[in-house]
Amino acid sequence: MWHALLTLIHKELRALLSSPQSRRLLIMPVLLQLLLFPFAATLEVKNSTLAIYNQDGGAASVELSQRLAAAQAFPHLLNLHSEARLREVIDRQQALLAIRIPPDFSRRLARGETPRLQAVIDGRRSNSAQIAFGYAQQIVAQYARELSPAPPPAQLQLRHLYNPNLEYRWFVLPSLVAIITTIGCLIVTALSLAREREEGTFDQLLVTPLTPGYIMAGKAVPGMLVAALQGSVISAAAVWLYQVPFGGGIALLYLAMLCYGLALSGCGLLISSVCANQQQAFLGVFGFMAPAIILSGYMAPVENMPWPLRALSAADPLSHFIVVVKGLFLKGYGAAEAWPHLWPLLLIAAATLSLAYLIFRHRSGQ
Repeated sequence: MWHALLTLIHKELRALLSSPQSRRLLIMPVLLQLLLFPFAATLEVKNSTLAIYNQDGGAASVELSQRLAAAQAFPHLLNLHSEARLREVIDRQQALLAIRIPPDFSRRLARGETPRLQAVIDGRRSNSAQIAFGYAQQIVAQYARELSPAPPPAQLQLRHLYNPNLEYRWFVLPSLVAIITTIGCLIVTALSLAREREEGTFDQLLVTPLTPGYIMAGKAVPGMLVAALQGSVISAAAVWLYQVPFGGGIALLYLAMLCYGLALSGCGLLISSVCANQQQAFLGVFGFMAPAIILSGYMAPVENMPWPLRALSAADPLSHFIVVVKGLFLKGYGAAEAWPHLWPLLLIAAATLSLAYLIFRHRSGQ
C-alpha cells in the first residue's frame, strides 16, 4: 500500500513538473511577487506632489513652506496663487495634498496667537492622503514647538516595537510567505482530481489498490511539498536579500507550514472534488483566494471588521498563518505563542479533509 502511495505521489509530481505551463505557473508567481511586492505593495507615501497656497508671504509662512517642501514624501511642489488653482490641482489629481496659509499667518504668530492653516486632501485617495496629511501635521507641529518659548506640559515619547524604522518590507515579506504558499498549494491540490477527470484517468485511479483516503493523501502531499519549497525560497530571500530579521525557530516555521499545508490541502481537495474540469478548479481557487486574503488581515486589520466578518476570519487558514509567520519573523515567536494559531489550522484541516473525503467517496461511488 505504501509503495502504491509513493508511486501516486511520484506520478503527481512528474505530471506537475513535466509540463512547461505547470512549471511556469509554479515559478513565475514566486519570482514576480518576490521582485514586485516589496517595492510596489506599500502604503508609504513617496513621490507625491504637495501644493502650497501662501496668501501671507511673510517670513514665517515662507519658512514653513520651505520645511514642507523639504519633506522626503513631497519631492514635487506646486506654488499656487489663487483659490481656483487650488481646487483645480486637487480635482485633476495633480496634488495629493494642498496647504493654504492664510493672509494673517505671520502677523498672528508675531502677536503670540495661534493661526489656523487649511489642509485640502484628495478623498479619492483617502489612505495615501491621510498619511500625507500626517507628515505635514508633524512638520507644522515641530515648527510650532520651535516658535513656542515654553515647553509643553507633557510630551509623548514614541517607540516602535518590532519594526523600529517602520520598514514596510518587514511587513510585506512575511505576509508574502503566507500568500505565495497559499497560491502554490491550492493550485496543485485543486487541479489534481479535476485533471484526472478531464484526462479520463479518474476511473483508472479508482481500480488501483489504493483506498480513497490514500488517493487523497497522494494528491495532497505534492501540494504541501510545493508550498514548503516556495515558502522556503521566500523566507530565505526575505532574510538574505531584503534583510528582514527572523527571530523565531526554523523548526517552528516548518511545523507551521505543515499545519497550514494540511489546511490548504483540505481546501484544495474540497474544491477539486466538486469540480468537473481544471477550468472550474481554477475558478474555484481564485474564488477562494479573494475573500481569504481580505479576511486574513493582510489588507485591513481584522479588529476593524464587523463581527460576522471577524467570525469568518477565524475560519480562514490564511489569517492564522500570517499571524504565525509575522510573529516568527518580527517577534521571535516560540511554541507557546504560535500554538493558539496552530490548533485552528489543524481543526480547519480536519474539517476540510473530512468533507473532501466524503464528497470524493460519494462521487466515486465507493
